[in-house]
This record gives sequence, C-alpha cells and structure tokens, in this order.
Amino acid sequence: MTPDVIPFFDEETFTASFVVVDPTTKRCAIIDSVLDFDYASGRTDFHSADEIVDYITTNALTVDWVLETHVHADHLSAAPYLQEKLGGKIGIGENITVVQDTFGKVFNEGTEFQRDGSQFDQLFVDGDTFKVGNIEAKVMHTPGHTPACLTYVIGEAAFVGDTLFMPDFGTARADFPGGSAEALYHSIQKLFTLPDETRVFVGHDYKAPGRDEFAWETTIGEQKSRNKHVGQGCAADEFIKMRETRDAELSMPRLIVPSLQINMRAGHMPPEDENGDVFLKLPVNKL
Repeated sequence: MTPDVIPFFDEETFTASFVVVDPTTKRCAIIDSVLDFDYASGRTDFHSADEIVDYITTNALTVDWVLETHVHADHLSAAPYLQEKLGGKIGIGENITVVQDTFGKVFNEGTEFQRDGSQFDQLFVDGDTFKVGNIEAKVMHTPGHTPACLTYVIGEAAFVGDTLFMPDFGTARADFPGGSAEALYHSIQKLFTLPDETRVFVGHDYKAPGRDEFAWETTIGEQKSRNKHVGQGCAADEFIKMRETRDAELSMPRLIVPSLQINMRAGHMPPEDENGDVFLKLPVNKL
C-alpha cells in the first residue's frame, strides 16, 4: 500500500521530518520531529512542531506513532510535545540502551538516569512489524551512524534517517561513539535488498554542490546506481576507507551537546533542580 508522505523541512538544522498517512483511515505516523533550540540563549520554541500539529489537526488525522530513526546529534526531538498535543506512541530502536549507557557516562548522569529505554513507549527490534492505519510497516535495524539506527519501511516507503543522504551527497558519518563505517556499509547493503522502486526518504539534506533546491526523496534504485559514496557496487573496503578518512576531518555537530542529553530521554529535558530550573551539561574534552 502507498502512504501519503508530507515533508516538513527545517533549514536551521537541515532536518526533514515526515508525516506518513494512510489515506484510507486518515491515521498517521510522525517521523523525526524537530524542537527548535537557540543555543546562544538556551531557549526552546515549537514553531517547527506546530507546523506538524496544524497540518494534522486541519486534516483531521489521528496519530498512531511518533517515531525516531535514532538518537539525533544535530537537532532536538519534539516527540513529547507532539504526543501531548496529538497522542501516539513514541518509538525507537532497542539499542537506545547502548546509546543511553554510552552518553550517560559522557554526561555523568548518575544512577537516577534510567538506561533501559523506559522513557520510550516502544523499543523496536529488527524485523518487528506494526501498522499505520491499515498500512503494514516493517522495522529494519540499520546501525553504523549510531548503534540504534532504524529504517521504517511503511508500505512502499523507507525512512532511513541519517543512514543515507541524497545520492549526490552520499552517506552519514560513522564516527560517533558506537558508530562504525563497516556496520554502516552492511546496513546500506541491507537497504539495497529492498525493491528498486521503493521510495527513500532521508533525514537531512545539505544541498550538494551544484544543486539549488533542498531534496529528501529518492529511490533504492537511484541510491544503488548514483550514490556518490556507495553506489555502483562500491566494495566494503573502499567505502570504509573513504568514510573513516572523511569522518576524521569533520567537526562535531553544532547542537550535539543539547541534542544528546535531551534525545536520549525521548525528547524530555533533564530533571529540574531544586529551584525548578533546567540545566544542560557541557562536557570538556569528551566529544
């Protein structure tokens, strides 16, 4: 079955969020939402999330799921806000526990921070199935960028998060703690077993040189033939060498410090202090 896919693009973080709709039942899923955050002031805003809320309410849709493809390091999740406004279950991959353990230590969260994924309503494993309305959805574990990365195949549409970008931009970095260029390569080969006509929706776009417009939709066939990093039957050792060399030159994402602390909590802020204030930690020489 073919879902309707409505994109919402945040140019501040170059993030593509999606509302995925079963047109028959008008039930939907929200994938990789954005909570706006001004790092200089520490202030949050909901205008990106409210665009999604407005679309869903205007079109009388019912939210089944608020899904994360992984723990994002470049933007904050608006999942709790959307759940409060619209309902739905918040889901992510079961390896969120690995991410929570890793970054719980980086941010010295202490024993009060639960590392069992209990902040989320659903922890998916490879091969799990669920429904968006009447449309069958399947979960594919596609680690490499992070150990918890998932691809959601909803009908004939695959939502790959940061595993693949548009063919002219390539693939995601794999140098975060728990990441692996080798695992990323094999995850992409797993995606390439999907039918060539499968629509692929990527989680970010940065406008490859020579392209004027942002883009977020391609196909498995286009990725296999045209992806600049891994297309045309690229061998594993060639890809791993390219990816590791390229990653060594990249700086950390601008919002990695707030993003990780919040997203590993399913989009919730850290606990308030005794005065009711919320603080984020800045680890020195840890990332």
